[in-house]
Amino acid sequence: MWQFIVFWGMSLLARGGWCQCQSGYSEVYAEAGSQAALPCVCRPSSLSAAVVHWSRDSKGTLWRKSRSGLEYRGSGAKRVQIPHSQVGAGEYTMYINNVSREDGGNYTCTVLDREKSISQKVLLRVIKVSISPQAPLESINIKIFCSVHPWPAGVTVSWKLNEEMVNPEGSGYALRTTQVGVLEGKASASMAGNWSCVISSHGKKQGNSSAALTVRGIVSPSGDSVKVYAEVGSAVTLPCVFSHGLTPLHSVWEKLDTLGSVLPLSPSFKQSTLPSLPPWDVSVHIEEVRQEDGGRYRCSAIVEGRLMAREMQLVTAHVLVNEPSTQKASFTLTCHLSNASGVIDYDWVRVNPNNSNSTQSVSSIQTGKDLRISRVIDSYTDQWVCRFHGKQGVLGNATFHLPQMSGLMGEAEPEASSIKVVVVSLGFCLLVLLLVLVQMYKNHRRRKMILQYPALETIVHSTANEREDRERNQVKADQMSK
Repeated sequence: MWQFIVFWGMSLLARGGWCQCQSGYSEVYAEAGSQAALPCVCRPSSLSAAVVHWSRDSKGTLWRKSRSGLEYRGSGAKRVQIPHSQVGAGEYTMYINNVSREDGGNYTCTVLDREKSISQKVLLRVIKVSISPQAPLESINIKIFCSVHPWPAGVTVSWKLNEEMVNPEGSGYALRTTQVGVLEGKASASMAGNWSCVISSHGKKQGNSSAALTVRGIVSPSGDSVKVYAEVGSAVTLPCVFSHGLTPLHSVWEKLDTLGSVLPLSPSFKQSTLPSLPPWDVSVHIEEVRQEDGGRYRCSAIVEGRLMAREMQLVTAHVLVNEPSTQKASFTLTCHLSNASGVIDYDWVRVNPNNSNSTQSVSSIQTGKDLRISRVIDSYTDQWVCRFHGKQGVLGNATFHLPQMSGLMGEAEPEASSIKVVVVSLGFCLLVLLLVLVQMYKNHRRRKMILQYPALETIVHSTANEREDRERNQVKADQMSK
C-alpha cells in the first residue's frame, strides 16, 4: 500500500506538484524616495502556463505575463520592475522605484493557473517627512511634517533627532497628530540634524522616514554659555561664526556683568576684521589675555533683517604661589580659574625641557588643585603645568616656571638689605643724639657749679681774657719781626 502512495506522490511532483498559492492581504510601509517591494509569491502547478497580473485600483494594469511568457507593462508603470529570475521561481514581487506619495494605495496580484485564480492584495503606505520652511534662520517658527498616505487608523507617531528619541512635551515642541504628524517649534542650532518619524501600529514599528534640518545662524558657538578657557598671558580667539554664505551686518562685541548690563571692553580686547577670514566669521582675537578679561561676552549682528546674538564665557587661568622667605622654605602652587563651575578635576605635571634635542620630559603627575613643594629646587629649568578637566576631557592648562620663583627670591633679598640699612641708620642717629645730650648735660652741670662762686667766675673770665690778649700780641710781634 505504501509503495502505491509513494508512486502517486512522485507522479504528482513530475507533473509540477500542487498549486502552492493562497489569497491574502498585506500592508507595506515605504519611505518616499526609496524602493517599495510589494510581495506576491505563488507557485502554480505549471509556472510557464500561469498568467500573472499586477493591477492598481482605478489605475488599470501595471504588469502582466501571459501563458506564452510575453510580458506587458502599463503606460504608467515606468518605475515598476519584476526581475525575470524571480518569475522563473514563482515569485512575482513587484518593485516600485523612487516611491512618491501618489504611489500609496491598493495593489492586486492575480495568478491564474488553468482554471484557478488566486489574488493577493497589498496596501502600500508611503511615509514622508518634510520641513517648512527649508533651511530656516534661528528663532523662526518651523513645522516638521510626517505624512502617511493613506493614513492608517490607530497609528502612533514618534520622533528621533540624530537617532535619539525626542520627547515633544519636555522639549518645548508642539505635537499634533491628525491625518498627519506635525512637530512645531522655534528653529535653533540644537535642532539641526537628521529628523526621523517612526510609525507604529498596535505597538509594532511599521516604518520610518527621515529628513535633514539645517538651521542657519551662528554655528560657533552652537549655544549660549559656552566656556572658552585661556591662560593669563596667552592668546585666545573668541568664536562667532555664522552659517556659510550669510553676511552678518553691524557685528558688535560686548562684555556683560552678572546682571546682563554692558561693561566697557578692556584695552587688550581689540576687534578687527582679518582679511583672511570669510565675511561670515566675525570672531575676535586677544593677543595677551589679562586676568580681568575673564567674564561674559556677547556677539551680535544683523542677518537678513533679524538680530542674532550668542553669549559665551571667557575663563582665565593662572597659577598662584605663596612667596617663600628663604630658599629652603616650602611653597604652594594653586591653580586658579576665574570660573571653575565646569571643572571636575585638577592634576599637575612637571615638565623638564631638554635643550639639547628640543624635547620635553614629563614626570611627577599629581592630582589636586593645590601643589605643595617641600623646598625650592636647585634646578630652575623645570616648570609645573596645572591641567584642569571637565566631563569631556582636558579643558585647558596653566603653567608655572620655576625661574619665576628664583626671581621672587631675588626681589626679596634687596628688600631685606634695604631694611637693614634703615635700621643701621636709625641706630647711628640715636647714638649721635645721645652723645649730644650727654655733652649738653655736662655743660649744664659745669655752669651750675660756677654760678655758686661769682668771684671764681670773674677770675676765670679775667684769666681767659689775659690769655687771649697775650696770644694776640704774640701774633703781632711775630708778624713784625718777619
